[in-house]
Order: sequence, then structure tokens, then C-alpha cells
Amino acid sequence: MDIKDVPNWILSLDEEDVEFIKKFVMNSGSLKEIAKIYGVSYPTVRIKLDRLIEKIKLNDATDNEDFIKFIKQLSIDDRINLEEAKLIIEKYKKEKERL
Repeated sequence: MDIKDVPNWILSLDEEDVEFIKKFVMNSGSLKEIAKIYGVSYPTVRIKLDRLIEKIKLNDATDNEDFIKFIKQLSIDDRINLEEAKLIIEKYKKEKERL
């Protein structure tokens, strides 16, 4: 899969989120198994999953904004690296929340 084909919601996640999703899928979506792997309680894992869901929803809601599209295109065109693009978009989203 080429970088331009990766869904934007995936690109917005940090490494910890991606690892959580991988473990979740590899354990057939069992939150009990994930809790064992992380050594935490089921409710703690449920909170983590709920926060991840909200992060994805937020990203979907802002993906259509012109500025974010522009930054993502710069990354796709290799004019800025992916980590820089993520930082810029995250800062933009935080500033927008403050307004």
C-alpha cells in the first residue's frame, strides 16, 4: 500500500495507538485479553478504546478542512515528513478547539 492510499485516520494516530489496534485485532477484539497483555483492568482498556474511537471521530470530522488537506498533501509529496505533518495538524486542531 502506498502512503497516499493510507486512510487519514490511521495517519493521525501515534505509535502507541497503532500498537493497541494491532494487539486488539491479533486478540480477536477481546478487551479482556488486552487487559492481561497490558497488565491493567478491563475498565482501563475500555477507556483507552473509547478515547481512541473519539480520536478517530475527531480526525474524520476535521479531515475535510482545506488546511489539513494541504498539510497531508505536503507529506504525501515528500515536502515534509509524516511526523512533522502530524505535529502541524495536531497543533492546528488544538488551536481550533481553543477558539
